[in-house]
Amino acid sequence: MSAPQRPVPQPTELTGGFWEAARARRLVAQRCLDCRAWRHYPQLRCPQCYSAEWEWAELAGTGEIYSLSVAHRAFHPAWADRVPYTVVTVELDEGVRMVSDLPDEDGQRAAIGQRVEVFFDQIDDEVVLPRFRLAAP
Repeated sequence: MSAPQRPVPQPTELTGGFWEAARARRLVAQRCLDCRAWRHYPQLRCPQCYSAEWEWAELAGTGEIYSLSVAHRAFHPAWADRVPYTVVTVELDEGVRMVSDLPDEDGQRAAIGQRVEVFFDQIDDEVVLPRFRLAAP
């Protein structure tokens, strides 16, 4: 019997640009064309000024751990062999936050405030996930 498959994102018209950029090894977020506010998760309108005008803009891919949690139960069978694993909320240098699991070797060393950097995890032929790891000192 084979191991359960990791669930993968199902891009929509609104999120397709994010996943397309990830396949190209680029981290992007929406940026309002009127007030220049960054936002993530993708939304139709800017939560700051309510404009519907936005673009996908590239992020540096660096930031710090804003919060973290160690999961001792797998939320999905595909993670059962990774327990315990560390899930972090990353505050990127541009101010938006993203959630990621850390690579196993970083999980036990992670702490709030530590610097992280993006890397791109090729899941299959179509899906590339932006994830974060501890930045080199």
